[in-house]
Amino acid sequence: MKKVSLILTAVFITAMLVTSCGGGEGNESPSSNEVTSSNESVSSNEVTIGTQVWMTQNLDVDKFRNGEVIPEAKTQGEWKAYGDAGEAAWCYYNNDSANGVIYGKLYNWYAVSDSRGLAPVGYHIPSDAEWTILTDYLGGAEKAGAKMKSKQGWAVDGNPNVWGTNTSGFSGLPGGYRNYNGAFASIGESGYWWSYTELGTNSAWVCGLDSSVGVVNGGVNNKGLGFSVRCLRD
Repeated sequence: MKKVSLILTAVFITAMLVTSCGGGEGNESPSSNEVTSSNESVSSNEVTIGTQVWMTQNLDVDKFRNGEVIPEAKTQGEWKAYGDAGEAAWCYYNNDSANGVIYGKLYNWYAVSDSRGLAPVGYHIPSDAEWTILTDYLGGAEKAGAKMKSKQGWAVDGNPNVWGTNTSGFSGLPGGYRNYNGAFASIGESGYWWSYTELGTNSAWVCGLDSSVGVVNGGVNNKGLGFSVRCLRD
């Protein structure tokens, strides 16, 4: 299995070579249907890919499953403070709710792992192993990226090996991310999704797509960063 690295920024993000999100050949045969789940009756589409059923939209909730409010962090100082304290927080990219309509919210990992439950009833945040099941089914990391990317919305076009074909039905969009220090980056260029799997005290695994390559990038990043969340049916 070929290893692929995820590098976002040398200062705040620690990237490691991927030993997951890759694997052997596979065939995708997605089927889609609309479902209603709830952290507040969240309406979403879902798609069956292999043995898994994924939401086709990024999570966009501001309450935990038990109804308690997740703090919104707007300023850079607020975002960093929540990360330093190991507390849950969310934001819109550039604090613009219009971005939320397209890309959903960005969450730190402390929201992902909170015992009050970030995922709607009937869903969970995928582990790194579950992301690997997805990419293995789609032919491995080097082939899965284009199949997972939406057909529109990515900054780089013109290379058939980089285009998003969305043959999987995953409909991945480049929602960017928020750095540990509160700065925003890469909307339109990259999309990153948390896994539930942590590595040590400060880091957790992430699965990513980039506009300039057709592979799936995976790596370990600081828990205080803001990434998208995609839910998997229980």
